[in-house]
Amino acid sequence: MTTRPEVNLAMASATGALRVDRDRLWLSLMELARIGATPKGGVRRLALTDLDRQGRDLVVGWLRDAGATIEIDGAGNIFATRVGRDGAAATVLTGSHIDTQPSGGKFDGNYGVLAGLEVLRTLNDGGIVTQHPVAVAIWTNEEGSRFVPVMGGSGAFTGVYTLEHVREQRDVDGIAFGDALDAIGYAGKAPVGGRALDAYFEAHIEQGPILEREEKIIGVVTGALGLRWYDCVWTGQDAHAGPTPMEARRDALRGASRMVEAINVIALRHAPDGRGTVGVMQVSPSSRNVIPGRVRMTVDMRHPDDGRLAAMDRELREVAEVIARELKLDCDLQQVDHVPASRFDPKCIDAVRTATRALGLPHREMVSGAGHDAIYLARITPTSMIFVPCKDGISHNEIEDARPEHLEAGANVLLHAMLARAIGARSSTDTGMKHD
Repeated sequence: MTTRPEVNLAMASATGALRVDRDRLWLSLMELARIGATPKGGVRRLALTDLDRQGRDLVVGWLRDAGATIEIDGAGNIFATRVGRDGAAATVLTGSHIDTQPSGGKFDGNYGVLAGLEVLRTLNDGGIVTQHPVAVAIWTNEEGSRFVPVMGGSGAFTGVYTLEHVREQRDVDGIAFGDALDAIGYAGKAPVGGRALDAYFEAHIEQGPILEREEKIIGVVTGALGLRWYDCVWTGQDAHAGPTPMEARRDALRGASRMVEAINVIALRHAPDGRGTVGVMQVSPSSRNVIPGRVRMTVDMRHPDDGRLAAMDRELREVAEVIARELKLDCDLQQVDHVPASRFDPKCIDAVRTATRALGLPHREMVSGAGHDAIYLARITPTSMIFVPCKDGISHNEIEDARPEHLEAGANVLLHAMLARAIGARSSTDTGMKHD
């Protein structure tokens, strides 16, 4: 590896002269997508399954080939570091996740990790030595589709959860997070947290329709919606569908159904930014001629203003009490996760904005409606995100799709935003952002 004069490197960063390899990025995405591929073209690679292990093995191999040093912490988070000139300097980090939804796509999370890999490869191609180390993280269990809490690995890293708490969580089959992590061989020895970070950037598909609708290529992300997740159990009485009169029924599904409609009303009351979703409903005993006596459902509520989100929480609890009382049901509503609204770092946002303008890309500023590991990283280090369009705004779906040129554009913005931080001479003591 040779070193270019610092002034030339700074000029290359400012003008966007460096470029990632579009074909290499696309081929890497397609090869990773073969692991857990589904018939409709998507991916099912749940966290801490053997397919997750296979995906990790593949990407870790690529990162090693790019000259990165690999470390794995006790939560299974993977860190691939390319050394910088200053051994005392804090790391400029990027990353995302490679676990997927049960019927997920090729790009959600995977793009952010492989865009980071492409940054390392591009720096190698150019023979560039940065002042700061540059690293790629693969966070464990971002999706939360197998283990709750969502974003468990980055949550443990940033101190939102203890490692013990995360390891104790169980999936629907009763398997503990810690046991599953041990089984795939990715319970590392490195401490969870404690890394000196200069900044964190995360590239991601938008997972919504705004960029495509407005014909913008880059979303400069300034923050993210707050969210509250709930588990809700309605309990009534199983009874025969024929002999039981309508007025004598304690139908748990009727209560759950009214709750679904109430959640939509609450979200619309807090328009345009309120969100309310029921994604899971399990009916028991699930028999054609038996009145349901028990229904378990999930609730997902979001808003970019913490005060409005708290109001939505109050309204949800009030309507649950009313429904339960009117239908003579028991309702157990438990909040299982709460992520406050996030505001990203102005200097990191400006680094993304500046890189986007230097590359001449149509863009807009926006708030993320989805949860990302960046939300937790923003609590301990300057952070921002880069969005690119996805077809029809569809994500968490096997037909999720994105255009190669848009993925290339986002990776180029990531490259230059990271370079803007990595070519400086700030040390970990200058940033004041070392995570305890």
